[in-house]
Amino acid sequence: MSFSTNCFWIRQPQHFTITEEKIEIFTEPFTDLWQRTYYGFQNDNAPVLQMRTEEQFFSFTVKTVFESAHRFDQCGVVVYLDSENWLKASIEYENQQYQRLGSVVTNQGYSDWATTDIDASIREMWYRLSRRGQDFCLECSRDGENFHQMRICHLAAASGEISFGLYACSPENSSFRAEFTQMQVTECLWQAHS
Repeated sequence: MSFSTNCFWIRQPQHFTITEEKIEIFTEPFTDLWQRTYYGFQNDNAPVLQMRTEEQFFSFTVKTVFESAHRFDQCGVVVYLDSENWLKASIEYENQQYQRLGSVVTNQGYSDWATTDIDASIREMWYRLSRRGQDFCLECSRDGENFHQMRICHLAAASGEISFGLYACSPENSSFRAEFTQMQVTECLWQAHS
C-alpha cells in the first residue's frame, strides 16, 4: 500500500509537495506537539500527514532529510490518534554542537520525552515505526539498513483503527524544509518476544 496516495492531513501546512517518491513539508513558526508535562503548556498545532489502518501488525519505514537550524525544529514519524493520545520520533535541533534524537509518547493528555544527544551535523535519519496491537516500537538508522531501538511503548487509545505517518514543526519563530522519501508499509518487522 502506498503511503503517499492514501494519506490525509491533520492541519495542512501552507507549503508542501506530495509525489509518489517524495513528500516535502515547509514548517511554519510556532507549531508543535506537546501536552502538559513539566512545562505546563499544551501545543497541538503541528501539521501531520497520516494514513489510516486497522492492521494490528505492520512496520512503516521512512527516510528524513532536513535543513533545520533553529532551536526545537523537528521532523519525523508520528501516530496521532487525537490531541491527547499520540507518539512521535524525531531529531530536534538544539544548537550548532548537538541535536536531540528522541521520542515523545502522550497518553491521556500527558507527554513524556526520551532523548539522546547526537551531533548537529547529522542531516538525515531513517525511522521505523512498528505496531503490535496497542504496543509500538520506534527505531532509527543512519543508513537505512541497520536499525537501532529507540523505545518500546504502549498507547492505551490505539485499539482498532489508527492513523500513522509524518510530521514536521518549528516550535519557535523559524521555518525549514523537511523531506521524506523511501516510505514503505510492510509486514511487522518487530518480532514477537519469545
